[in-house]
Amino acid sequence: MLLPTTRVSTNDNTINGRGQGGVYVALGSNSAFTDHEEQQLEGAGLFQSVLRTLECAGIKTLHKSSIWVSPAWPDPNLGEFFNAVVELALICDDAQALMHLLLKIEDEYGRVRTEKNGARTLDLDLIDFRCQVKISTDESNLILPHPRMHTRSFVLSPLMEIAPDWHHPLKEASIEYMVHKAQKHWPCRKFGPF
Repeated sequence: MLLPTTRVSTNDNTINGRGQGGVYVALGSNSAFTDHEEQQLEGAGLFQSVLRTLECAGIKTLHKSSIWVSPAWPDPNLGEFFNAVVELALICDDAQALMHLLLKIEDEYGRVRTEKNGARTLDLDLIDFRCQVKISTDESNLILPHPRMHTRSFVLSPLMEIAPDWHHPLKEASIEYMVHKAQKHWPCRKFGPF
């Protein structure tokens, strides 16, 4: 599935931030996925497979963080999550089209939405799309930047690894400050490369 080349208009409550910025997606998983060849994918193997799926859709990865591990939230008994953040190269300026693609990929990797904050094979969150601020007033429910990212160390820590100068376009806070604050409440740790 290729993304259309479109422009985001300002009449859909999109306000452009500082310059083009990057396109950042968070990856998370705490359950293995069994593919069509009966191979179990988890952690680095799962995330590498997702990046290959994105590449087949015409989306290249510019940068990828290490894998970070965090307890499940709000129930740490669900098992630890593997987390990472990638920066993507897109020609498209349509954040909604990218979000639809990410949801489709989640479905292809066995994501089932039966329980809020439950275990999942794959979670793909659009964290930031070129510093755009989008407040959802339609059925898309897309909010940019991700509305809870500033509280999640498992998103902020890997993001800081690949974009140390990133600033939240609404909070006007450095990523270093947000990581420090988030790590106090729900810590994560670097696990290794993928």
